[in-house]
Amino acid sequence: MIDKLDAALRFNREALNLRAQRQEVLASNIAHADTPNYKARDFDFSARLAQAVEHGRGGQAMAMAATSARHLQGESRAMPDADLLYRVPTQSSIDGNTVDMDAERVNFADNALRYEANLTLMSAKIKSLLAAAQ
Repeated sequence: MIDKLDAALRFNREALNLRAQRQEVLASNIAHADTPNYKARDFDFSARLAQAVEHGRGGQAMAMAATSARHLQGESRAMPDADLLYRVPTQSSIDGNTVDMDAERVNFADNALRYEANLTLMSAKIKSLLAAAQ
C-alpha cells in the first residue's frame, strides 16, 4: 500500500525537491551579483528530474549528527557541484562576473511560480487519494 502511495507522489516529490535546489542556486547567483569573478551557475532541470524519477536522487549522503542513542538516524542528499553548469553570459563584464540580474530575477520568479504550481498539484493529488481511500 505504501509503495503505491510513494509511486503516485514520486514525480511531484522529486520535482519539488529539485525546484527547491534550483531556487537555492539562483538565490546564490543573485547574492553574488557584485562579487568579482563569480560565475553564475544553474542546472538542467528537466534532465535532473528525469534522472531522479528514473534512478532516484543522486548525490552524496550526508549523515545527521546524533547526540543520543535514542535519536532517529537520518540522512540528507547533497547536490554534487559536478551537476551545476556555468551559465554563458549574454554580456561581458569588466570584473569577470557572469551574473545577469535581469535573467536571474526572471529565472527566480519563474522557478518560484512553478514550485507553487507543483505544490497545488500535489495537494490536489493527495486530496483525491484521501477521497478514494474513504
